[in-house]
Amino acid sequence: MIGLPVSLATTQEYVRHWAGDLRAHALELDRDPDAIHRCLDLPAVRFLAGHEVPPGWDRVSTAAGSGPVHGLPTLERVLVSEELARGDAGMMLASPGASMCGVLLGVLGSQEQRDWVYGRLDERPRWTCFALTEPERGSAIGEMTATLTPDGDGGYLLDGAKRYVGNAARADVGAVFARVAGTERLGVLAVLVDTADPGFRAELLSTVGLRGAQLTHITLDSVRVPAERVLGTHLPPTRRGMWSIVTVFNQLRPSVAAIALGIARAAHEYVAEHRRLLRGRERETHEDLGRRVDAARLLTYRAALAVDRRPSAGHLASAAKARACELAEDVTLAAPRFFGPGARLDHPLLEKLARDARGVEFMEGTRNIQKLNLFQGLHSRKVGGR
Repeated sequence: MIGLPVSLATTQEYVRHWAGDLRAHALELDRDPDAIHRCLDLPAVRFLAGHEVPPGWDRVSTAAGSGPVHGLPTLERVLVSEELARGDAGMMLASPGASMCGVLLGVLGSQEQRDWVYGRLDERPRWTCFALTEPERGSAIGEMTATLTPDGDGGYLLDGAKRYVGNAARADVGAVFARVAGTERLGVLAVLVDTADPGFRAELLSTVGLRGAQLTHITLDSVRVPAERVLGTHLPPTRRGMWSIVTVFNQLRPSVAAIALGIARAAHEYVAEHRRLLRGRERETHEDLGRRVDAARLLTYRAALAVDRRPSAGHLASAAKARACELAEDVTLAAPRFFGPGARLDHPLLEKLARDARGVEFMEGTRNIQKLNLFQGLHSRKVGGR
């Protein structure tokens, strides 16, 4: 077991209470992703947007730039993500706030850049987006074609396309990765863009699961990027491209694992609530799935703590993401069997949970990618070594 600081335990308790509000709107959002605009006053949504703080939550240390007073931001995101995804992962991912863009700002952003983004988010509920993946190329840095062309004034013109970007059609601010024209691998930069600027266009994609997040295709046509919106210029070039992407993903993958855990818990608890008298093989199956949820949670907590201790220690994060996503699919596929033929029609939430579980598999790298990353860690003795 892991003992939680008081501030983290307080947060976990509040978001657990708030999760029911998300569940109440889950099917509505699945049918109509714009329903999130009618849910902006829900405590969980306000919390994700940065506009609500649990009472008694000692969020930030008094030391400038020190972040959460408990010093465990990755574990904090894991606790929040699991509880809110148990309410509804689609609602959580559709909510406004800094999200992945905020994690990137924490790694690469200057104080002025953080003030610009968070100042806008503080005005009213606003969305952000994080654009890395490209059509036909995925997130491979070596094959990235989005281009930053110097404009002669210290800024750039951004051209290219990105795909599978959550919330881009709603976003006011986006973080985009692109290659500086004429450079090699170390020429990849992350930049902040105002989505209202000319040349930025986001088109919705049709998805089966996690519909609330509204995945999009982005087209970038000579979008102007002022010099002050280029991230990481105060850092060495080696810490702006691949290093920043790996660091951000290491911090986010335990959270994705936690989202999968939340989905699995939702399906597992739904069975317990609606089939209270389980006997024989059914009871054994249900209890076994519960033990697997508990084991995956412990692995996810360990992965989060490893990243909080050392941001480069992302191999356990890959293991947790792969295990939790597999578990989410297993639990959501098993749950309808407790209700017999027609279960997905009679219990639409279970049908939605199965679709959402499949969607999480593709967030932050599929299972095969995570297993390759874990293998590299085992081979290099960065994980599991003596």
